[in-house]
Amino acid sequence: MFRKESKPQSRIDSLIGATTRIEGNVFFSGGLRVDGMVRGNVAALPDQPGTLVVSEHARVDGEVQAAHIVVNGTINGSVHAGETLELQPNSRVKGDVHYKSIEVQQGAVVEGRLVHQPGAEAKGVELKLAS
Repeated sequence: MFRKESKPQSRIDSLIGATTRIEGNVFFSGGLRVDGMVRGNVAALPDQPGTLVVSEHARVDGEVQAAHIVVNGTINGSVHAGETLELQPNSRVKGDVHYKSIEVQQGAVVEGRLVHQPGAEAKGVELKLAS
């Protein structure tokens, strides 16, 4: 009924190195760090918590999707963070950003819409009159 939030991966299972260029979609589970360039979509496998880290000199030309996303590089495409999104000072996102929880550090740039996605547990606050 209620889905428990996953925690960001503290370890990286896969790495796309700084001198690596991938043309095509990338699907992963666990933690993925991108230091190089990807021309295609990058997505965590469905129903598996995934953490994506896009480092300072990395670039993704495509849509990215994961439970937890940390960006300090460039993404040219929409971003879908199922739980948390962290935009670090050197991040550049050109596309709409969908998030449940967001942290934006000074210097980060987003050229697109910020769209909050409330979780299933989000409820309205009930106010009562003081008696």
